[in-house]
Amino acid sequence: MKKVMEINGMNCEHCATRVGKALNSIDGVKAKIDLKKKQAIISLSAPLEDAVLEKAVTDAGYEVVSTKEKKSIF
Repeated sequence: MKKVMEINGMNCEHCATRVGKALNSIDGVKAKIDLKKKQAIISLSAPLEDAVLEKAVTDAGYEVVSTKEKKSIF
């Protein structure tokens, strides 16, 4: 399953790295940060509540705008 998280407050590579580390520290989560779009593209190996992902980002000092399931085009 993939999710897209919109994040406010990421302004530089340091911010993106911090958010990436916070998300990737969760078991079963692989996150790629897109600083330009202010998004995290998250791959999950097992179901996980959005609240767990969002807490990791807010605990790192950033604001989660939304978390949505990414629909596959295939």
